[in-house]
Amino acid sequence: MDISGNIRDIEENVGRLSRIQKILLGTDGSVTQLLESITGNPVTVKTLLQEIVPADAQTSGRVDVSLGDPVNHRVVELRDTVTNDVLIYAISKTPVERLSPSFKQDLMMADIPIGKIIKQHHIEARREILSARVTAATIETGRIFSLCPKEPVLSRQYQIIHKDKPLIFIEEQFPYNQFLDERRIIVNTPSRIHVSLIDMHGGSGRVDGGIGIALDEPGVLLEVQQSPDIRVTGCDIATQERVRGIASEVLRQIHAGAGTSIHIRSQYPAHTGLGSGSQLALATARAICELYGKNIPVTELARFVGRGGTSGIGTAAFEQGGFIIDGGHRFGPGGDKTDFRPSSASREVSPPPVIARHDFPAEWKILLATPDVPMGASGTMEADIFRRHCPVPLSEVQALCHEVLMRMLPGIAEHDLDLFGSSINTVQSLGFKKVELGLQPPEVTGLLNVMRGAGAAGAGMSSFGPTVYAVADTGVMEIERAAQSFMHVNCGGTTLITSARNSGAVVRVA
Repeated sequence: MDISGNIRDIEENVGRLSRIQKILLGTDGSVTQLLESITGNPVTVKTLLQEIVPADAQTSGRVDVSLGDPVNHRVVELRDTVTNDVLIYAISKTPVERLSPSFKQDLMMADIPIGKIIKQHHIEARREILSARVTAATIETGRIFSLCPKEPVLSRQYQIIHKDKPLIFIEEQFPYNQFLDERRIIVNTPSRIHVSLIDMHGGSGRVDGGIGIALDEPGVLLEVQQSPDIRVTGCDIATQERVRGIASEVLRQIHAGAGTSIHIRSQYPAHTGLGSGSQLALATARAICELYGKNIPVTELARFVGRGGTSGIGTAAFEQGGFIIDGGHRFGPGGDKTDFRPSSASREVSPPPVIARHDFPAEWKILLATPDVPMGASGTMEADIFRRHCPVPLSEVQALCHEVLMRMLPGIAEHDLDLFGSSINTVQSLGFKKVELGLQPPEVTGLLNVMRGAGAAGAGMSSFGPTVYAVADTGVMEIERAAQSFMHVNCGGTTLITSARNSGAVVRVA
C-alpha cells in the first residue's frame, strides 16, 4: 500500500498532519511501544468487548477464513496510565483456530496489548498496512474521545501476518486533533428554531422579545489555531470573507498580537431560518478568545460580532440551549431602540436578557423541512419589512403574550405536547409571525398544513423561513414522508429529524 499517498489524501481532506500522526498511521512496529515513547508513560489496555463471533463476509476476506468460522472480536482502548487519556481505539478480528491455547488465553482473558502477546509467545510476525484514511466521529468514538459530532478521526487498518496467513486484522483510530504539534480550539454549536418575536408594537416601553428552541442538528463545527495572519478554510469564498471580517474584529477587540487560522469542518446554509450566521459568528469569536486566553461572556462576544440586537435566541442557544424566551429591549427616547429593526440593522444593541429557560422535553422530536424556494429575508429586504409592517396591532401582541404565558410555557413545563403544539399552531397567525408567514410562497404554508395533517402536534415557520418545523413524540417518520412527498411534487427540498439541545455550544481544547 502507498501509505505516503494515503497521508497526502488525508492532508488534502482535513489539513496538515504532525510527524507523530504520520508515524502512527504508517508504522509497521509495535504501536504500544511507540505510544509509550511518545507519552513517556506506560500504556495499558482496557478491553471494552470480547466475544467469539462467526465470520461475516467482510471479516472472512480480511483474515482469510471461511464464512461462519469462529473469530475473536475484540474492542479495546489503549490508555496512558498516568493521565488515563485514551490514546487509541482499536478493533481486532482473530481466527480462533490459528491460535495456540496459551495465546488464546492471553488474548481473551487479560488486558494485554497484542504486540506484547506476540512478543511473549515468540511469534515471528510482520504487519502489513492495508489503508489509512479519515472518517467522521461516530457516537462510539465521540463518547470515548469526548469529540464533537463530525469531528475528523484518523484510522488505519492492517494485518499481522504469521506463516503467510493473517493472524489478526486490526483497525486503530484516534482523533485528528490528537498528537498535533500545536494547540487547537474546537467549537461545536447548536442551531435554533426562532418561533416568533413577541412585541413589535412597542407601546409597553419594550420591543422585540423572542421565543426559540436550540437544536442538536444542524450545527457549526470549526477549529482554530494561532497563525501570523488570518486564514479561513473549509468553506466558500463568501463565507471566508465573512469569517475573516469577524475574526479581524474579535482580534482587534481583545488586542491580540497575532492572527488565527480557522478551519470550518461543518456548517449549514444561511438564510434558511435556523440562525447559521449567529452561530458561525459566535463560534469564531468564542474559539479565538479561548485560543488567546480571554474569558469573555457570550453576550459580550455577541456585541463584538453584531448579533442579538433584536432577538436574543441565537445568543442564548449558543450559551445555554433549551427552550428560551428573552425579554426584548427598552423602546423609545432614552431606550435601546427608537425604531423597529432586525438584528442585522441593530449591531450596536446588546442582546436582551433571558427571562425564561426550560429544558425541552427529550422525548419530543423535531422535524425540519426546508423547501426549495427563495431564501428567507435578509439585509435591506428584511429591514424594509420591519419598517413597512411595524408596529403590529397591540391586540395581537396581547393575544400572543397570553398564548405564550398560559399555554406554551405550561406545555413545556408539564411536558404536555398537545398543549404546546396547539400553542405553536396558534402563534403562526399572531403578531409579527403572521407578517412573516404572509410574505411566504404557498409552498411554505402548504407544507405546514401537510405536516399538521400527517400527525404533528404543532408546526410553524422558523424566523423568516423558508424552513418549517414540526413537533411530535411519535410518527415523526410518517410526517417526514408526507413532507417529502409534498415537496417532491411542488418545489423540492430537504428534511432532517433532530432533537432539541438542552446545553449550549461545546468548546474543546486539543
